[in-house]
Amino acid sequence: MAPASAPATIFYALNNPVPEHARTVTGPTPGASTAPTLLINPPHAAAGFDSPRIIYLREAHKLDYFALSQWVEPPARMLGPLLVTAIEKTGAFRAVVLMPGAASGELRLDTDLVRLQHDFQTRPSQVRLTLRATLVDDQTRRVLAWHEFEAAEPADSEDAYGGVLAANRAVQKVAGQLAGFLAATASVPSAGPSTP
Repeated sequence: MAPASAPATIFYALNNPVPEHARTVTGPTPGASTAPTLLINPPHAAAGFDSPRIIYLREAHKLDYFALSQWVEPPARMLGPLLVTAIEKTGAFRAVVLMPGAASGELRLDTDLVRLQHDFQTRPSQVRLTLRATLVDDQTRRVLAWHEFEAAEPADSEDAYGGVLAANRAVQKVAGQLAGFLAATASVPSAGPSTP
């Protein structure tokens, strides 16, 4: 008798935060030639959130991981291109470039993934996402603005897949909030540091 095969791990992704039906191909927006170029450093993950394992909580301060469900990459690594897409849609920047690269620009965005976890301490369970963003003048290294963005989305079901769907909605929400914040901040580049 052949031994029973072990269950296979299921891999999930964070997808583009801009709905397919909302995508358009347009030319440069008015004023694009004078708008700043935004360089985006790859998002950094807080300790414990820098692996592809999907994190959940059943007790406060205790991180657990789903045994057979994982992200295809660490979430912070998947976030970079999604943030670029959301920010480009604002039309507030001449270009939005994910680093590393040879591009130079006037502004730089640094982001920290503070948490992305499926919280089973509530009913229904929910996914919590916290992203800290810092906008820096790339020439002077002066902090122009910073803000912490949060989203909590109810899970579609009480399992890993329900959490993945909620995580994608949370990413869409936070990416949209960040894009709006940056567009507003970039329109007043001479302002001092702003906080939430």
